Amino acid sequence: MNLKDLEKYIFPIKRIFSKYRQIKTMPQVKNFIQEQSSLVSQLTLYGYLKTRMGAKHVIMFEDKDFLNSINIAKWHVYASSLVDCTFFCFSYLYKEKNYTKKDEAYKIFYEILNSEKAGGMNLQAYENATKEFNLRYQKVNWLTHYSSQPFVYSCNALYEWSPIADELKKLDKEIVLNSMLLKWNNIENDFKRLTSKFDLN
Repeated sequence: MNLKDLEKYIFPIKRIFSKYRQIKTMPQVKNFIQEQSSLVSQLTLYGYLKTRMGAKHVIMFEDKDFLNSINIAKWHVYASSLVDCTFFCFSYLYKEKNYTKKDEAYKIFYEILNSEKAGGMNLQAYENATKEFNLRYQKVNWLTHYSSQPFVYSCNALYEWSPIADELKKLDKEIVLNSMLLKWNNIENDFKRLTSKFDLN
């Protein structure tokens, strides 16, 4: 198995991403959350594994336990990304676009998560994401959340679940977290730009 084979193995999650001109509808918001969460998960987890494995990847790919760990990690990173991205998008719409239908965040999140569960999402990743989402949904400040480090949960999930030896991860922590934050920063800017004409009120 080579790196390309690994990429295909790790990421059966959505791989073809929509081209957006503007986001004006709830289905478009839903697609954005699902696709961009998948994209960030893929780029960060795959990039970290590829960097850390180096020339040893051939041997590591023969280890079924390691491959299973990768599969578990991908779902945890993706599920946590869905949580963060949903709250970011709806907090931004609430504050900047006066979109106050917060129940749509709940509806869309569970539509996405349940569809991924039906498609094979790791059960623990599903349960962790539902617990995190439900807790935050009850107390989130919709006015300020989008501008108050909204992607900490998924960045920590990348660090926690990446199947890399702990002694190496400790050395990499700042780099790993920053690499994901930079990806999310691009997503934030894209969403703000694409919703410039958003008005469902």
